[in-house]
Amino acid sequence: MDAARLVEEFRHGDFLLATDERTILGAGIAHEVVDTDEDALADHVTRLLTAARSESDAGELPTAVGVLPFDAASGTPARMVVPATLRTAGPPQPRRLRRREVPEPVAIGAVPAEEAHMAAVAKAVTELGVRDLRKVVLARALDVEFTEPVPTEAVVGNLARDNRHGYVFAAGLPGDRALVGASPELLIARHGSRVVSHPYAGSMPRAADSDADAANARTLLDSKKDREEHAVLVDAVTETLRPFCRHLDVPGEPTLERTPTMWHLGTRIVGELADPEVTALHLAVALHPTPAICGTPTPSARELVRELEPFDRGYYAGAVGWVDADGDGEWAVSIRCADTGGRDLRMYAGGGIVPDSDPHAELDETSAKFATLARAMGLDTGR
Repeated sequence: MDAARLVEEFRHGDFLLATDERTILGAGIAHEVVDTDEDALADHVTRLLTAARSESDAGELPTAVGVLPFDAASGTPARMVVPATLRTAGPPQPRRLRRREVPEPVAIGAVPAEEAHMAAVAKAVTELGVRDLRKVVLARALDVEFTEPVPTEAVVGNLARDNRHGYVFAAGLPGDRALVGASPELLIARHGSRVVSHPYAGSMPRAADSDADAANARTLLDSKKDREEHAVLVDAVTETLRPFCRHLDVPGEPTLERTPTMWHLGTRIVGELADPEVTALHLAVALHPTPAICGTPTPSARELVRELEPFDRGYYAGAVGWVDADGDGEWAVSIRCADTGGRDLRMYAGGGIVPDSDPHAELDETSAKFATLARAMGLDTGR
């Protein structure tokens, strides 16, 4: 199967995940599991896939696809679907994907306004000491309105064309909405006994000039603030994975990772799973949310997020991925994304706040992160 064809055949409500290794397109619903208890959901999906495998006579491995929300306790449920049809191919080749036109929006509004977001960052810096927090992540949104239904297929196709590496995704949500995006960050992958997580924290915008771009990369790598933010994340992911693994390989230093719009610090953590009954979905539920998109300690950071952000994140900063009847699967952190349906689309971007954070710099970072979706929509990213 041709990967470019799968991207072209994607329709709003389908599941699509395009990575460096494979492209998955799921359409229709054979089974659906929706639950605000993510542990129960993971167990339910495992039983469902096991039963489906025993009943299957086609030799195909049953697979479930879907999304986890940022905070299921807020009432936003996780949603997993066994598609009626599931097709796979290799990675898409951007040169084989045509750029599709997205209509010009009639209105774009920031939530909160820029000054209010900077005030929230300043408040968060103060609260870190008061609440004994090492880090909290604050996000803002851009609401985009159109005169006609948002062409989800065009946005997803352009994301796949623009982002050769990472995780381009689309997943149906309750209420005939969809989550679309291009995440650089792997939450967890499981293939047999091998597990891999590649957390990102610490960011710097790319520059058009090659010398300026290289300087930005060096600045990020040398940044005490960003390295501290990254260390917090790596520690948390390592401690969460440790009980599940016989051993873990955790590099002592982060590496520079790049997307078309951002530089990041990343650390690739590899382990050997101790219990073969633990699936990729169980691991994703255990890891999520990481300090990369929430903060640490998690309960206090999540409470501060609720207080300072003027919206419910929904599925932004959640996770999107798949799991099969063998327990293998792949889950990406749902960032650089938008929630879309009808004539509106909401883009999200966030940044990690630590004691050295500067409100103006944090605003600039979110503006740079909006560029991934804005580019796919043909919008000016300077907002």
